[in-house]
Amino acid sequence: MAEPLWTSDEIAAATGAAAPVAAFAVTGVSIDTRTLEPGDLFVALAGERDGHEFAPAALERGAAGVLVSKPTAGSALLVPDTLKALERLGDVARRRAPQARRGAVTGSVGKTSVTQAIRAGLGRAGRAHGSVKSYNNHIGVPLTLARMPRETARAIFEIGMNHAGEIRPLTRMVQPHAVLVTTVAQAHMEAFADGEAGVARAKAEIFEGVSSGGQAILNADNRWFDYLAGQARRRRLEVVPFGSSDACAAKLTRFALTPGAGARVEAQFAGEAIAFPLRQTGAHWGLMSLAALLMMRALGVPLEDGLAALAEFAPLEGRGAERKIRLAGGGAFTLIDDAYNANPASTAAALQTLGLRFPPRRRIAVLTDMLELGPDSAKYHAGLAADVEQAAVDLVFCAGPMMKSLWEALPPTRQGAYAASAALLAPLVTQAVEPGDLVLVKGSKASNAKALHDALAALDSHPGEAA
Repeated sequence: MAEPLWTSDEIAAATGAAAPVAAFAVTGVSIDTRTLEPGDLFVALAGERDGHEFAPAALERGAAGVLVSKPTAGSALLVPDTLKALERLGDVARRRAPQARRGAVTGSVGKTSVTQAIRAGLGRAGRAHGSVKSYNNHIGVPLTLARMPRETARAIFEIGMNHAGEIRPLTRMVQPHAVLVTTVAQAHMEAFADGEAGVARAKAEIFEGVSSGGQAILNADNRWFDYLAGQARRRRLEVVPFGSSDACAAKLTRFALTPGAGARVEAQFAGEAIAFPLRQTGAHWGLMSLAALLMMRALGVPLEDGLAALAEFAPLEGRGAERKIRLAGGGAFTLIDDAYNANPASTAAALQTLGLRFPPRRRIAVLTDMLELGPDSAKYHAGLAADVEQAAVDLVFCAGPMMKSLWEALPPTRQGAYAASAALLAPLVTQAVEPGDLVLVKGSKASNAKALHDALAALDSHPGEAA
């Protein structure tokens, strides 16, 4: 029988809780009864709904025990503050696995997909652990640590932010041996008076958790590289650049889409020429694949394992996954799901990728508002018109008050339709698509881009069957 993740005595010792009346052991840690597995420890956190409301249901669904700050019947450990207790559990999980090589990823674009690609590579090389989905905030990071088995050899963590000061405590929790900043771009800028410079400062907080001699893997093609490299060196970290120049540890020499699906990357990696396939089609994946390989190398993953992982790593839901939608009247169109989130850099990259695809009948972009861009938001939205033009997009459908700026900047020949919201735009888009179209859906999560994706996906006349 596998060793438990935690015993109740270990949880009590880590969190300061009183030992339960009856001892128990857990095989996982959960904060959500909808995804709870039998044998989990359920941590009752405060939020829009108080997690204590769900503690009895968690036990009914098979939780081995619950961590609570209010008296609860059953196998319960009582603490003053469940979030602080979760942080302490994560801290102990890190300290009890001193052999684990840990990496952390942040950045304005691509951090979730890159983190998951790295995790796939770690898994090929031994006992691996890492973030799931976008567990990158003040709850997700300690939760990921608390779930880390004591025998872990390598682990990767995603660290995000909306404001200054958010990354600092998270990187200090993880204490990574290597960190990766994918890029710095216009994202979450409304929280910073000086815009992108403030975003760069906030991303540089990730270096504060790395011990002297650790690695900082940085995008040399990004305008903030010199600043980030300087901040990393102040912490006595080794700067490991990736990009398109000869000075890079990993230099991209060619990225090309391949017939059907996927792409091929050619690069100089640690002084040697390499070439490998990807299942990704995003233009930014040329550089991101090299960043992932550098992080894998920093954590001790052989290059062949990293390349094999990248060759098999498929685009994630909401981050470039695509499918054929077969129409009831015959024929099909291709739907690209990039609806999880958006900022000017990621939307420009998505449009660039759309333009690189082998010419379909029509290229169509369905875009919703990019949020948290501050007072220049309208300018950033309107500025996408140049990316639309360069990508030779045939029709653009826009939803939201900010996207009206892009709509008005487009020539009439490229205007598909505009609506004030995603819900109002959905019927206009679904009526417009035709067989052979290549349709991109992109926007911020809170502007409901997913509703547009789902409306288009619902046109599939044979859902659930392979195309």
